[in-house]
Amino acid sequence: MALEAIASDKTLAEIAQKYDVHANQIVDWKQQLVDRSAQVFGGDLSTPPVDLKILHAKIGQLALENDFLESALSKAGLLSAKK
Repeated sequence: MALEAIASDKTLAEIAQKYDVHANQIVDWKQQLVDRSAQVFGGDLSTPPVDLKILHAKIGQLALENDFLESALSKAGLLSAKK
């Protein structure tokens, strides 16, 4: 109803009648939606930014581990030649 109140060309009275609620309730919900839209659609804005150095280091570590495992499995004959 709050979205309809924001986006619709209908009056509050028409929306209130359609959903059988008081117009003041729709006004309250509309105001709550406007006030909290960052939380609803944007997530928690207080989260710290991601440290790319740590992520790049982890990617490098995993790539090295994958190469080592591929080499070891190939030598043991447990890895097929196809990729």
